Amino acid sequence: LIPRRCHRSIMALARLLSRAPAGLAARPRLPLVGFARGLFIQTENTPNPESLKFLPGKPVLDTGTAEFKSFREAQVSPLAKRLFQIDGIKSVFFAQDFITITKAEETPWSMVKPHVFSHIMDFYAEGGKVLNDANEGISDTQITDDDSEVVAMIKELIETRVRPSVQEDGGDIVFKSFDEETGVVLLKLQGSCSGCPSSSITLKSGIENMMMHYIPEVTAVEAIDEDEDEDDLEILSPPTGGKARQASNEAREALKSLGDQ
Repeated sequence: LIPRRCHRSIMALARLLSRAPAGLAARPRLPLVGFARGLFIQTENTPNPESLKFLPGKPVLDTGTAEFKSFREAQVSPLAKRLFQIDGIKSVFFAQDFITITKAEETPWSMVKPHVFSHIMDFYAEGGKVLNDANEGISDTQITDDDSEVVAMIKELIETRVRPSVQEDGGDIVFKSFDEETGVVLLKLQGSCSGCPSSSITLKSGIENMMMHYIPEVTAVEAIDEDEDEDDLEILSPPTGGKARQASNEAREALKSLGDQ
């Protein structure tokens, strides 16, 4: 038996619920986080208003990074192919623990974000691989036997000082080349850094000044245009042999000694 006082409270609550607008329960709400059994997806804003960082709470890539600018490029990634099926997606960037989605300016995030959550959740629920076996990410800062001491120091500086800060904002900086004669370092901007209004400031005031300070041979740092980079997905093999390890150790010691000055 229900006490009379409790019975009256239950009936009053029922009347209040019956007066709720009919469309209230069906009204869609855009989540800031996505939930699935065993998966909790968080989002973080980036300096680029058209890019958003998604953190699934699970590993994305084992090593390196990978970026795709079109559905054609995404054929080596089952997850990227799914994400490009969403209207308004311009690029998909994978790092070791996050995914950065860049959309078209005219497409609002309210139309994109729920679909991104859904595709990521479904993909991880199915247990798929982000990249095919033959394309296990990009490693641009691995020091090889052919690298000079300056190139080894540049790679070490990118890996230890530049990349951690840039990836916090959902992007990445990829080393492309160093001209020994002119001292110019060429980098490629990825993820939220690509097309970001503040990327030129980051490149010149941050990365260029840091490299010129630690490595006197560097005279300038430039970002390559997308049209100049014809490789859709370049895979660099890890170095082998004692020379590569020696160059890596020498680069670390050189950077450490410069930092202590």
